[in-house]
Amino acid sequence: MNNTMYLEFLNESENESFARVVAAAFIAPLNPTVEEMAEIKTAVSEAVTNAIIHGYENTVGMVHMEGRISERTVTFIISDDGCGISDVEKAREPLFTGKPELERSGMGFSIMESFMDKVEVRSKLGDGTEVKLIKTIGL
Repeated sequence: MNNTMYLEFLNESENESFARVVAAAFIAPLNPTVEEMAEIKTAVSEAVTNAIIHGYENTVGMVHMEGRISERTVTFIISDDGCGISDVEKAREPLFTGKPELERSGMGFSIMESFMDKVEVRSKLGDGTEVKLIKTIGL
């Protein structure tokens, strides 16, 4: 099976749950296990939450969500056109948060990495961030 979808939505917190539902509906034809479904939904949720909270520094912006299915491999690309991450490696460290005043756990990237087969992060200051989440269903 091969399929692609693209979605844009405002960086509003209520859109995080919307993104989870879209991800679940998109991968449903692959008949993932309950665990696979939960892991993918959680990873997508973490990436979208990062874009919503960190991407635009208190301004309105768009979050982009692309989904691809190639055979049994699912790829979700979550991106924003916001401020970018100054130090991607530091941001990927467990417990690091750029927003401690919001009581963030700093575990978003760790959660994504534990649930997906591969996580790639590209970011450029002033130009936004892209998080690519890859997982093969049924391994």
